Amino acid sequence: MKTALTLCLLFISTLVTAQELQTSKVVKATIIGSARIQESYTPKDTIPKGWRSRGNISFLFNQTVFSNWAAGGENTISGTLGITYDLNYHQEKWDWDTRIVAAYGLIQTRNSEFAKKTDDRFELNSVIGKKGKNNWFYSAFLNFRTQMTKGFRFETDENGKEIRTQNTNILSPAYISFGPGLLWKKGDNANFNLAPATSKMTIVDPNFTLPNSAYFGVAEGNSLRYELGMYASGYYKFTLFENIVLENILNVYSNYLEKPENIDLDFTVNVIMTINKYLSANINFQTIYDDNAFRGFQTREVLGIGLNYGF
Repeated sequence: MKTALTLCLLFISTLVTAQELQTSKVVKATIIGSARIQESYTPKDTIPKGWRSRGNISFLFNQTVFSNWAAGGENTISGTLGITYDLNYHQEKWDWDTRIVAAYGLIQTRNSEFAKKTDDRFELNSVIGKKGKNNWFYSAFLNFRTQMTKGFRFETDENGKEIRTQNTNILSPAYISFGPGLLWKKGDNANFNLAPATSKMTIVDPNFTLPNSAYFGVAEGNSLRYELGMYASGYYKFTLFENIVLENILNVYSNYLEKPENIDLDFTVNVIMTINKYLSANINFQTIYDDNAFRGFQTREVLGIGLNYGF
């Protein structure tokens, strides 16, 4: 998985380089005769102590309509509803950050009998850290992610009619990961967590396990798979240009117990181009590599006009 390692290293180098440009310690050197005196100034803690929370509800809309279009085309309409909620706790020695992300999207085409999902996810990330030196923390994390509705495969029968077959169930698969680690954090918009002893559980509906085959890595007839490995996650959000914000989210996992070279990767880039308080143009790109789910890269890209409401 050279590609996964490359993306991980690229994320870390981008994060470190950007933060070096915004270093929080200013060193003033004064030369008196042959002696050099260095005075270090560390800015005061500007993050409010105690609990803080913020959330955002967004709706992305896309539509394509053709009429007497000589080149051909198919009318489509799609929408994605998303919710993001952040809950943060800050004290002199402790930080606790929790983020909940939920999204569900559908697309309907004129010549299809069924609406199809464009997004379906629920994810909770929680990291607690006890401050060490500089921006390092001793940490513990919990990650839970799943889908909220059933999943289907779409095919055509011998008459060319579209048919669908259910292949996943509600909350199946669901992934739970947790473990101790080290957290590097620079404010609310930049962090990297490394957890070298992470437990990961994959939970599925046993009714969907395939004969003589594994279902998302879970053996036939079972509902749980346990893994122990290394987990790394990173988050970096910055302003690219005026009114354009770029958000990067990276998760990497290697299972010590089986094929540790097969690294699982989940990388998301969100570009938010603000028009006004309630309108934005959003680009969401996500790529996943998990050979227990699919032997290859899964990719998803959504572009649309978004309605936003912050709370």
